[in-house]
Amino acid sequence: MLDTLIAGLIHGNAYALVAVGMSLIFGVTNIANFAHGSVFALGTMIAWFLAGPLGWPALPTILAVVFATALVGLVINLLVVSPLIKAPPISALLATLATGLILDNVSQLVFGPETRAFPKILPTHNLQLAGVRFGTSDLVMLGVTVFSMAALAAFLKFGKSGQAIRATSQDADAARQMGIPVKRIQNLSFLIASGLGGLAGVFVGLFNSNINPATGSISGLTAFVAATIGGLGSIPGAVVGGLTLGVLESVGVFWFGDGVHDIITFGVLLLVLVLRPGGLFGKEPEISAEPLTGTFLGGGRPIQLPPWSVLALVAAGLVLPFAGGSYVAATGTQVLAYAIAAVGLTLISGSAGQIILGAAGPIAIGAYTSALLAIHFQLPFVSTLILGGLAAAVLSSILTIPVWKLSGHYVAIGTIGVGMITVALLRIAEPLTRGSYGLTAIPFPDVFGFALVSPQQQYVLSFVVLLLALLAVTRIRASHLGKAIAAIGSDPVAARSLGIQAASYKALAYAVSAFFAGLAGALLAHQYTYIDPTTFPVTMSNLVLAIAVLGGLNSPVGAVLGSIVLVGAPELLRVVPQARIIAYGLVLILIIRFRPQGIFATTKPGVNHAASRTRYRRPRWQLAAGAERSWVE
Repeated sequence: MLDTLIAGLIHGNAYALVAVGMSLIFGVTNIANFAHGSVFALGTMIAWFLAGPLGWPALPTILAVVFATALVGLVINLLVVSPLIKAPPISALLATLATGLILDNVSQLVFGPETRAFPKILPTHNLQLAGVRFGTSDLVMLGVTVFSMAALAAFLKFGKSGQAIRATSQDADAARQMGIPVKRIQNLSFLIASGLGGLAGVFVGLFNSNINPATGSISGLTAFVAATIGGLGSIPGAVVGGLTLGVLESVGVFWFGDGVHDIITFGVLLLVLVLRPGGLFGKEPEISAEPLTGTFLGGGRPIQLPPWSVLALVAAGLVLPFAGGSYVAATGTQVLAYAIAAVGLTLISGSAGQIILGAAGPIAIGAYTSALLAIHFQLPFVSTLILGGLAAAVLSSILTIPVWKLSGHYVAIGTIGVGMITVALLRIAEPLTRGSYGLTAIPFPDVFGFALVSPQQQYVLSFVVLLLALLAVTRIRASHLGKAIAAIGSDPVAARSLGIQAASYKALAYAVSAFFAGLAGALLAHQYTYIDPTTFPVTMSNLVLAIAVLGGLNSPVGAVLGSIVLVGAPELLRVVPQARIIAYGLVLILIIRFRPQGIFATTKPGVNHAASRTRYRRPRWQLAAGAERSWVE
């Protein structure tokens, strides 16, 4: 067991280095920077290039990586985060998600997507203690972590700029009134945090031996979990959270096998959020305005189409696959499946105003349920489709029960954990799901005994399901239930004063959203005829949310348009798959920056946009929250 603990501390040390940077940025900007993991991964690839093909020694490589990643972090703040600093924090969070996708895929284009060995710039596995082999690189990483944390603590406590960082973290408006150059301080925070991320990338590359440029999103999520465990905004908490997570993962994998890795990581996240939402080193602030809820700047209302244009679009949609051929029909089927999931998301993230970051979970449940019922019980597709949606709604609702006890950004964070745990449970349920081997020979959908084999037939089926989903969501939004849900999204405090139970209505809206996500999963499973846990990565959750944001979170029809743009249009770049993701990442950033209400929504009459921007300055509760945070203890 001692060897397991030592291995966990070594791994947790790497988590701590990355988590510190994420916590520093959150403390200053109140933004969860999900591009931070991609900066870390980019640092690993730059180190590989400098130390491998170019043959640089260790010290120049480390210094160059820290400089390069610090510069990347500064550019992210200047071009992506800073322009959105007065918008709702969810705007910047989504923009950093898109930035992370861009960085990961630019890295793949530059360095190649394949996994490769990291050069041995420092000895590894040359020492042994209690049966554990480790290396000089691990000791150096420990020393670097201790030195970096001590230096950062001293800087924050005694340095003039460090004190300005602390003041800005407590209240940016008050700091600005005291003459502190807040923008410069935010730039400095990104420089320091991203440099630390690049430093971590060098040592993690040494620790893992093999590296891949596509690991940024997972690394960022794990670091975010570590920072949340310790307490977002707390530097000591990030260190303790990283070490704690590393040890828990090592012990859990030792006892139960590697399949439980994600369950442990994100299960710990949910446990901490429920028992101590502020983390081990923080207290949950009393949030009057929930920073990761609410629609975007100025709100928006769906564009109303005249009946004749709706009929014309439906007719064109039905004709398209037959006129465009099988390739267009197959692509269109995927567009429609993602659109169905995004249409459901507009109810919870648009009407209820609660951002959901784990949509891949219910999609996976719907896919596996429908596939298993068709394979083992030969049920007709219509039955498996509906049961897949119901299973997604019920199981996802059960898994998210603890989440609705939370408030503010902790709900959105919790849905990340639920989505990851869902896919991990499907992976370890081998007797039922065949685990990593996946399900094969999933039959093509059949309707009333007629098998839909051709892409055109499957397209028509998905098109009909999409129309029914649009009709259902539109009717729900217009009903008394829909108005109650919308009241929560508009003003949760006022809604509660009217007797509307926000948590209960959000849970109900999420269940409906999960039902449609399950339908989308079932359609994808029977189109692919093979699925495994890797079919439902975290990027799927990001894509569904991006589709809804692009079309307009309050516009079900806009979700269809968003899917056409982000799923259908990038097929033109299929020869370079990384270019597709870079393209929709750029589109998402531009939409968030210049048309936050979405491309198929219009701003509400009488909205003062300048006033809206001012309204979303950092909430006053952060002063109290910042006073409770300990940066240097």
